[in-house]
Amino acid sequence: MGDSTSAVQENQKLGFDLGVFVGDLAVDEDDASGDDISLDGLREELEECKDDLEVANILSKGTKLREYTKGVENNVHQVELDSIQDYIKESDNLVLLHDQIRDCDNILSQMETLLGGFQAEIGSISSEIKSLQEKSMDMGLKLKNRKVAESKLTKFVEDIIVSPRMVDILYDGEVNDEYLKTLETLSKKLKFVEADSLVKASKALKDVQPELERLRQKAVSKVFEFIVQKLYALRKPKTNIQILQQSVLLKYKYVITFLKEHGKEIYAEVRAAYVDTMNKVLSAHFRAYIQAMEKLQLDIASPSDLIGVDTRSSGLFLRGREPLKNRSAVFALGDRINVLKEIEQPALIPHIAEANSQKYPYEVLFRSLHKLLMDTATSEYLFCDDFFGENSIFYEIFAGPFAVIDEHFNTVLPNNYDAIGIMLMIRIIHQHQLIMFKRRIPCLDSYLDKVNISLWPRFKMVFDMHLNSLRNADVKTLWESDVHPHYVMRRYAEFTASLVHLNVEHGDGQLDLNLERLRMAVDDLLVKLAKTFTKPKLQTVFLINNYDMTIAILKEAGAEGGKLQMHFEDLLKSNISVFVEELLLEHFSDLIKFVKTRASEDTSPTAEKAGVSDVEPLVKDFASRWKGAIELMHKDIITSFSNFLSGMDILKSALTQLLLYYTRLSESVKGIPGGSALNKDLVSISSILYEIKKYSRTF
Repeated sequence: MGDSTSAVQENQKLGFDLGVFVGDLAVDEDDASGDDISLDGLREELEECKDDLEVANILSKGTKLREYTKGVENNVHQVELDSIQDYIKESDNLVLLHDQIRDCDNILSQMETLLGGFQAEIGSISSEIKSLQEKSMDMGLKLKNRKVAESKLTKFVEDIIVSPRMVDILYDGEVNDEYLKTLETLSKKLKFVEADSLVKASKALKDVQPELERLRQKAVSKVFEFIVQKLYALRKPKTNIQILQQSVLLKYKYVITFLKEHGKEIYAEVRAAYVDTMNKVLSAHFRAYIQAMEKLQLDIASPSDLIGVDTRSSGLFLRGREPLKNRSAVFALGDRINVLKEIEQPALIPHIAEANSQKYPYEVLFRSLHKLLMDTATSEYLFCDDFFGENSIFYEIFAGPFAVIDEHFNTVLPNNYDAIGIMLMIRIIHQHQLIMFKRRIPCLDSYLDKVNISLWPRFKMVFDMHLNSLRNADVKTLWESDVHPHYVMRRYAEFTASLVHLNVEHGDGQLDLNLERLRMAVDDLLVKLAKTFTKPKLQTVFLINNYDMTIAILKEAGAEGGKLQMHFEDLLKSNISVFVEELLLEHFSDLIKFVKTRASEDTSPTAEKAGVSDVEPLVKDFASRWKGAIELMHKDIITSFSNFLSGMDILKSALTQLLLYYTRLSESVKGIPGGSALNKDLVSISSILYEIKKYSRTF
């Protein structure tokens, strides 16, 4: 650059002439004319350049290409000359710029040297920092490892060391909350020693293990003595076992946990002691309760208290001191149903009931005994599960109480002849099973099932005794010269209604079959008793009274009578129809005979027509005594039927039937030639209707 500048300055001194150079740049036109030029592809190139504005302008003006080229070259040459002239004008500035650039190069060279030194120093510092970083990471890792080691060593020391305070509490302290916490700490140390094989191999354990073993033995011995004393408190008379269990024993249930884990043999002794204690205590309590309850028992039925047994037998005198209302309970449910409504009431307190001179049917005592059993079993089952952590202990404890109750039950049940009472006990057991299910306590499932299974055969046996008493009944012994409801039928109705009512919510098909067998037996016996009356009318009245009474009692049991009630209603209707005919024949036999024979023949064209002489006696006879006959019928019905309302319904049916017979007679009279002469003797239908309504109003 410096050489070119000096050359320019030298040219300025020599007076540089541009014309020399221009002459050298001239172009010879003839140089190109002598060459052969190929025009192949010219048309295609022109087509491609037709959109070029400059080419289009040249072609439109018809300018020669060589002239145009020469013009362009002249323009370029002129521009080149102008550019050289501008450069020459700016030569001083360019020299100054060159000097400045050279100075900058020197400065940048110095800066480069300086920065190179800095870079070397920074590289040295970076290596030092990296070294320090590695040392720091190494120290951090060592610190972390030391902390981990310290933590493990601290935990190890804490888990294995035995403090003097712990020794003092376990040896000399009372068994209280602090003692239990110390016992938990000891348990953790014993588990720690046994769980880790590395701990077992440590030298520290060899120093501590003998002391831990001595503490374990001392703790086991001490808590054993403590818990046994608490168990002995259960044997004291009048001790409230549930309160002692909940407020005392459960507070120390960790003692049992400790013994299970670190003193299995001692735990077995404690468990056996508790089982033995509670077995004896509960057995004694239930035995005493049963003995007290037996004094409150009211005997309801004896072997002779059967549906088909004569009340005039010796049984009446043997039990003459027993209230009559208790004897009626043999067959009627009555208030005895209340025992099911009071199923969850507290158990009876015997001495209070005895002080009030109260007696109860056995099912009441049965419910009370099993209510006490349920509550006691529930409490004991939950306690054993919480205190000992196992359910099997319950069955060992209650083996004694179950045996006591079974002994009592096996004595009472074979001597129980109260079918209704037994059925009530079956329903009580069912209700108790539901209660235990709601409590989610399964401990009495097998026992209650066993009791239920033992009750059904006994019920079947007593029921069959009633059935056989009807089948084998002596009609001559049972017969009474009275058309009113027979006591055997009343017993049957009450007995059936009671069992039907107790079967409503259970739908026991077997019981329904047995009741059907009983119904067939009583039907046969009732027909036999009716036949002992010499007059058919009395037989019918007897049957109607008994059927009516049976239906009324079955209705009292509710809508559950079902098929049995419908059966007796059908029998009642058929017998009422028979009685109405018999009653009307007794007072209006000629009229009825005529209506049934001659009046029906009037409709036949070949039959002999009735004359005035045939109907005149009937019309006059009826007119003279129809009111008196109705009054006699009324009195007869009043004295014959026990149920006043039913009797009036029967009278109404009889009068209605009489009206129908007389209406047919009146129609026959009107159809007889000359019958109009009897119109004055005919009783108007309205008069008969008035009389019927008069008797209806008396009710």
